[in-house]
Amino acid sequence: MTLQDFFQQHPDTALAFSGGVDSAYLLYAALNWGRRVRAYFVRSAFQPDFELRDAQRLADELGASLTVLDVDVLSVPRIAENPPDRCYYCKQTLFRTVLDAAAKDGFPVLMDGTNASDNAGERPGMRALQELRVRSPLRECGLSKDDIRQLSRAAGLFTWEKPAYACLATRIPAGDRITAEKLRNVEAAEDFMFSLGFSDFRVRLLNGCARIQIPEGQIPRLLEHREAVLREFSQLFTAVLMDLEARGEQ
Repeated sequence: MTLQDFFQQHPDTALAFSGGVDSAYLLYAALNWGRRVRAYFVRSAFQPDFELRDAQRLADELGASLTVLDVDVLSVPRIAENPPDRCYYCKQTLFRTVLDAAAKDGFPVLMDGTNASDNAGERPGMRALQELRVRSPLRECGLSKDDIRQLSRAAGLFTWEKPAYACLATRIPAGDRITAEKLRNVEAAEDFMFSLGFSDFRVRLLNGCARIQIPEGQIPRLLEHREAVLREFSQLFTAVLMDLEARGEQ
């Protein structure tokens, strides 16, 4: 099955839209081959502000309808407690919200950007998507992450080279309760790293410390900006650590 086949079979679709590479291309495809599509972005404490800006920019460039839904994820105990399967409860909460909104707007099918490179065994949230009958056309059509980047580049989408970016909750170790303050601190730290020109990195929490993970090629830049990073991060964390096991570039 191709994406064109999928949208011929399902011409009216709603899309859980993150503003990332995969859902961006899926929105583009739906606009080209579907009859009617609406994108839904869920705004929560787990999404940094730049993700919404990217989603709005792409929707504007494509002329797509975009609805922003607000969800208080930290009010759900099984999410805030941060168990190992937190992602399952989070996906249940977020996608139920989108499903309800899509149903009210008259869309019978909800889809997401899961692709063929995503390993279901490594993503407990996929179980929630299966239970809620969310469709994943990119995965169903066998499109890998590399395929989607190439297709996005050919389509002229600015997201084609956007690095993968997991939600802010992934910066906090399982079992460590998630709070709004921890999420704000991580987002502020990562915003500062972006301002210095770093990419495809993570700032993770470890017992109140910041653990910086960056690609090997960016380590010299981090050492060059060491004093600025320490000065900024000292306002947010008790200590600053650099992970010498370099993060693989994506």
